[in-house]
Amino acid sequence: QVQLVESGGGLVQAGSSLRLSCAASGRTFSSYAMAWFRQAPGRERDFVAGISRGAMRTDYADSVKGRFTISRDNAKNTVYLQMNSLKPEDTAVYYCAADLGPSSVVAGTYDYWGQGTQVTVSS
Repeated sequence: QVQLVESGGGLVQAGSSLRLSCAASGRTFSSYAMAWFRQAPGRERDFVAGISRGAMRTDYADSVKGRFTISRDNAKNTVYLQMNSLKPEDTAVYYCAADLGPSSVVAGTYDYWGQGTQVTVSS
């Protein structure tokens, strides 16, 4: 029902910035809570940031708070993740996720996922 496509990943040096985008299909984007998760090889898929349907509430993992900002543009059916002051430990595949339920930090509560975009931060 919902198709998600991430873009904006790349290879950058520590301390630099990237902005990830997640474009969603359909005309009911504003009904979904959105989130970003990330997964490194051999590790679990972890919550990064989430945003409520009307963008009135945002949540961040402690490891990225103060450095990353999640936002959404419902007119463009797009959610963004602005990543500043990147660190090598931010290296992972970043996934966009959507859910009709309330915002959550648990990956299993999200019904729709993108294919992911690679972010690599060198030291």
